[in-house]
Amino acid sequence: MTRRYWNINLEEMMEAGVHFGHGTRKWNPRMAPYISAKRKGIHITNLTRTARFLSEACDLVFDAASRGKQFLIVGTKNKAADSVARAAIRARCHYVNKKWLGGMLTNWSTTETRLHKFRDLRMEQKMGRLNRLPKRDAAMLKRQLSHLQTYLGGIKYMTGLPDIVIIVDQHEEYTALRECITLGIPTICLIDTNCDPDLGDISIPANDDAIASIRLILNKLVFAICEGRSSYIINP
Repeated sequence: MTRRYWNINLEEMMEAGVHFGHGTRKWNPRMAPYISAKRKGIHITNLTRTARFLSEACDLVFDAASRGKQFLIVGTKNKAADSVARAAIRARCHYVNKKWLGGMLTNWSTTETRLHKFRDLRMEQKMGRLNRLPKRDAAMLKRQLSHLQTYLGGIKYMTGLPDIVIIVDQHEEYTALRECITLGIPTICLIDTNCDPDLGDISIPANDDAIASIRLILNKLVFAICEGRSSYIINP
């Protein structure tokens, strides 16, 4: 794997609040090696270890992107949703940022059927055909299209299972993580002090509640993906 310098700065991470964990009562003991201190009832994450794992994750996604691999970014809680969408669009990745529909990956044939329906309805709307239908039928199909856009809009161009899944808040997205484990899809997880660091292939200890923290971690990963994609375009 190509080793590169990703400019991961500890001071920058501190400013973004990456080091703030959950309250000391709300933690997973398996996170002990990644915690450096307790402060005012809050666990403090060891940013040196965070930087190390983030660097490893950047190396992994750079290498994968340079070989044309496909990524899915998952983060559905309100604080993560906008950052996930922006990061994914910037790096031309697929994303889920509203709700994880159970079986989205493990029951891919059903997801694929929904995506075909979604694409067909979008085309019907673009061609103006929905407006030619009776009002009741048109309203029903438009509601269906809106629903599909909300939950599948970020994966509308996905034609198969992703090669790597990036999960923002392992605890919140446990169903998505279990599906990846079942299918053997490598995962990169942003984990707070209440998570299990052994579940993801690469776990990045970081604050998963602060928008600035989520954005910083995603920006580093997205930069590495974009760099990798550039390398793939230059040397296909």
